[in-house]
Amino acid sequence: MHVIFLAPHFPANQIAFVRGLKRVGARVTGIIDTPLSHVASQVKELLDDVEVVDNVTSVAQVTDAVRRIQRRGPWVHHLEATVEAHTLTAAHVREATGIPGTPAITVERCRDKAVMKAFLEEQGIPVAKNRAVDSPAEARAFAAEVGFPVILKPRAGAGASGTVKVDDAAHLERVMDELRWGPGQLLMEEFLAGHEMIFDTLTVQGQVAYEFVCHYEPGVLHAMRTREVSPRIVCTNRHELPVYAELRALGRKVITALGLRTSATHMEVFVTRRGLVFSEIGARPAGVGMWDAYCEALGFDLYTEWARAVCWGDVHGVVHNRRAAGMVAVRPDRDGTVVGVTGADAIQRVHGEHIFAAHIPQPGSRTQPVEAGYMANAWAMAVHDDYDACCGILDDIGRTLKIYAR
Repeated sequence: MHVIFLAPHFPANQIAFVRGLKRVGARVTGIIDTPLSHVASQVKELLDDVEVVDNVTSVAQVTDAVRRIQRRGPWVHHLEATVEAHTLTAAHVREATGIPGTPAITVERCRDKAVMKAFLEEQGIPVAKNRAVDSPAEARAFAAEVGFPVILKPRAGAGASGTVKVDDAAHLERVMDELRWGPGQLLMEEFLAGHEMIFDTLTVQGQVAYEFVCHYEPGVLHAMRTREVSPRIVCTNRHELPVYAELRALGRKVITALGLRTSATHMEVFVTRRGLVFSEIGARPAGVGMWDAYCEALGFDLYTEWARAVCWGDVHGVVHNRRAAGMVAVRPDRDGTVVGVTGADAIQRVHGEHIFAAHIPQPGSRTQPVEAGYMANAWAMAVHDDYDACCGILDDIGRTLKIYAR
């Protein structure tokens, strides 16, 4: 089994997918956009071959690289990408080079939020009122129709990057002055007031093999804009509760409507007064280390099961005792250079047996802006048999760990 993996070197968690492919017996060729000398040694050791391109999101460049790989052999069975920005490139290249996998039209429906919501609404999936807007005039018209607040976001994006909550007409004018307008760039939506949840799967041959229900606290947009909170994402182990049955049914309906066969999926759904409202889906694994949390929750390596699904069309991992697991992000008190850390010894002493991964920036290191995401600065991951206890551990870490900068 020969698998081409797009960008196995970045971000750092990509190595886990490559390692999974090797564990199930695959030959792995990587396509990278940096000199091989700059790739971490543990990544290079896993690759059987490599092609270097200038840009791994260029369909033309990646197509040429794949054709070179095909010419020298062995036969290529799969081309995979697990980063949002790479998925559509991979799909187009698969179609250009005759490699099976998720079709480009399906990936586009998962990547372009305007296309996604129009398609799913036609299938009877409840979505927020939305409209693709190509000009300030169209944005003003939509806001006047649905009322403030509204959400303005890129049609292709992930992790709330570029997403803005617009509170009133004056705010809209200020925001619009900072944007580059043009066809196919932006989407506006009504603002959904409700609890934001994640429904993730590893779907194999059209059937959900593993599923994960997570809670954002607070919602991701607030979490990505506010320094004063230590946001957490926690995967529950209470799937048997009736409250989650509707969420799981909605998630499966989305997967079926999109025709997804063998793929990781990442969905976000709002629980509102009018019921569940679908937000978006990615045909790829969740980010911010949540697959590491899922491994802890399941008690086996999900990356290997993903690789087994890709290569052989089945999975072997059996869930015996699902646990709750999640992560909390801790922000420095300001942007700049880290000058001090407190609370690290305390959280290790109190919660060390439950913490399975953490990153604490050292004095002298540069901070990253809040908008850079959950893992941009300090973070910790914990696991527990009880969901409420897991939430409590993560909240205590968020209160106790302090990062000071100047």
